[in-house]
Amino acid sequence: MKFTLGWLKEHLDTDAGAAAIAERLTSLGLEVESVDDPSEALKDFIVGHVLEAGPHPNADRLRVCKVDTGTEVLPVVCGAPNVRTGLKVAFARVGTVVPVSGDKLKKGKIRGEESLGMICSSRELCLGADHDGIMELADDAPTGAPLASVLNVEPVIDISVTPNRADALGVRGIARDLAASGLGTLKPDPVAPVTGTFASPVGVSIDHDVRESGDCAQFLGRYFRGVKNGPSPLWLRERLEAVGLRPINALVDITNLVNLDRARPLHVFDADRLSGDIRVRYASADETLVALDGTEPRLQPFMVVIADQDRALSVAGVMGGEDTGCSEDTVNVFLESAYFRPDSIARTGRTLGMESDARYRFERGVDPENAPTGIDVATRLILDLCGGEVSDIVMAGTSPRWERTISLRVARVEAIGGIRVERARMVAMLEALGCRVTDTGGDTLEASPPSWRVDLNIEADLIEEIVRLHGYDNVPCVPLPRPPMPAPVLTPAQKRMVTVKRLLASRGLYEAVTWSFLPRDWADAFGGVPDSLVLANPISADLDTMRPSGLPNLIAACGRNATRGYPDLGLFEVGPAFHGGEPGEQFLSAAFVRAGNDGPRTWQAAARPVSAYDIKADLFAVLEAVGVPVSSLQLSADAPEWFHPGRSARVRLGKAVLAVFGEIHPATLERLDVRGPVVGAEINLDLLPLPKARPGKARPALALSAFQPVSRDFAFVLDASVPAESVLAAARKADRELIVDAAVFDVYQGTGMEPGRKSLAVSVTLQPRDATLTEADIEAVSQKVVAAVQEATGGTLRGA
Repeated sequence: MKFTLGWLKEHLDTDAGAAAIAERLTSLGLEVESVDDPSEALKDFIVGHVLEAGPHPNADRLRVCKVDTGTEVLPVVCGAPNVRTGLKVAFARVGTVVPVSGDKLKKGKIRGEESLGMICSSRELCLGADHDGIMELADDAPTGAPLASVLNVEPVIDISVTPNRADALGVRGIARDLAASGLGTLKPDPVAPVTGTFASPVGVSIDHDVRESGDCAQFLGRYFRGVKNGPSPLWLRERLEAVGLRPINALVDITNLVNLDRARPLHVFDADRLSGDIRVRYASADETLVALDGTEPRLQPFMVVIADQDRALSVAGVMGGEDTGCSEDTVNVFLESAYFRPDSIARTGRTLGMESDARYRFERGVDPENAPTGIDVATRLILDLCGGEVSDIVMAGTSPRWERTISLRVARVEAIGGIRVERARMVAMLEALGCRVTDTGGDTLEASPPSWRVDLNIEADLIEEIVRLHGYDNVPCVPLPRPPMPAPVLTPAQKRMVTVKRLLASRGLYEAVTWSFLPRDWADAFGGVPDSLVLANPISADLDTMRPSGLPNLIAACGRNATRGYPDLGLFEVGPAFHGGEPGEQFLSAAFVRAGNDGPRTWQAAARPVSAYDIKADLFAVLEAVGVPVSSLQLSADAPEWFHPGRSARVRLGKAVLAVFGEIHPATLERLDVRGPVVGAEINLDLLPLPKARPGKARPALALSAFQPVSRDFAFVLDASVPAESVLAAARKADRELIVDAAVFDVYQGTGMEPGRKSLAVSVTLQPRDATLTEADIEAVSQKVVAAVQEATGGTLRGA
């Protein structure tokens, strides 16, 4: 919204300058985008007097002028068609910067004739769009005087108006806000009704369905005859040009002026192009008209149009039609002032993609009571500028009901706005905005907003107005209370999930996010699913089943990467897997796979395909990181059928199966169309034991022994079917105080070993705590190890 300082002061009695007004507007929430003072750019321009304007000897369309600057007479070559002897002009000496281009004027010769200055047009001075000729100043303008002193140029203020402040889309509304804040006084605005001298030959009506819906509640019209349309007077053209509007003709310029001055859109029709009376109705399906912007919108039945007996004349509240637009030949005029429902105008404008100043205001909500005021203001201007006679006002409908009363609890101003305002000052503020305030005593005020403040509807709106007038800069800054330490926001299970992801990523695996769906054939390859997991309405035919495991999608992803040249890959995903269609029949899965080789080939060693031991290392690293007692885990060779037998295992803690791992079966890979080798593991995170809470206790200190550990090797002969894990578990339990580790370092079957038997070599580590171990101590522990293994597995010490 743009306006000039002088325009504002026609409504506001104040001595404040543009800078002070801009500062106050911003503090009121009407953010100032810019303050442009054209006089600054004109400080080097003067009034010149053309003493002589003769023909150019070498160019038919140029003239050689002698211009008096008040101190000297300079030769100037000018091509403007209206330059002539005796004219007072806007003149720029050599060295002056031309506003429109930013170029500095230089001395030069044009077709052989010297030119020592420039006679300017309004466009070159950024004072308008007219470039057909030079500016013509008043004959009494003093020669040599600064140009700004004889032109009606003043600062232009541009503000950004929020959608709720429709009243600030008119200069008087802005002046009202400034006066309410204490910056000046609002001038009286008596708009005397103009009495018509004849009955309007054009009647108006609103269709019943349009009136009932509220899309057009009121329509006023007035007929003018014998007007003389033409260019607007200079003051009106300058005012519109200053705010960025192009003057068209007096009738149209008057409606634009009232629109900007009062936030009241109007429209004028060439009455001689109307057929019968005006009718406000809904458009017919696919009805069209040629709009003023040259477009031909296709109307829809929900759109309101202004029509005569034959056709639609304009899109109501959005844009007029070209057929009935006013030109310089217009003699008889019909003036429209109406009220249209905001959301109806917004819907129509968005659908048609049409932008106009009228739509901009109507869809935000114009004052429902100022339709008569707008028509009276425009009537006076038309009679003053265009002459003619005016009819009585014809009207259909009434203004919509807008009266409302809002209760304001005084204490809420401080509670919500953070400021303390005296009760009497609150009343004064609201009354300054135009509200009728009733002080009922107690804790409440009753306020009735004025018609132009369509945005005031609830208590919070009144509180906002009080804070706004008090000044946002005066609201104290109070920090929110902060606890000394933030409370934890993650549950232990959530922290564990983060730990799992970080651990797997640190081991070189990439996190993947795949669908929770997969093809039914893949699900069957991983144990099958009940019918309750088959989707009734899948997003695609090949994603028709909820996944029973996180592994299939990861394996398929490895296959897709391999076909694109990335066969060596590790992926992981933490997400749900399903074993039933009811709530709770799912678990949180941490699935991870490795495919291809364990690394690139080098001169030191050939690349090795990934094995079950690689994925086992990943699995046990995860379990240890989340606090699972790894030494208490049991492994069994009864992994599901989608793993390779003998190269896979289940991991148990007691009776709970925490995880499975191993090499994926070649038949399973074939069903997923993936080339191996691929190894994978899956953890049921829901079954992992959570760490025990230690309220008030810190983590125990690390206890390191000062004594050297001792290792002893044992080779046991036992049945080939006995798992190595059984031997290790028995060895660890032999002496829980001294034995800290046991590991297999060799397995032998073959020559010298009975069929069905094997030799298992185990290294046992002893860590003394109190004193260095003697040979007798070591021997005693060794005997315990041999006895424990023999009792648990039936194995005997080899060579014994």
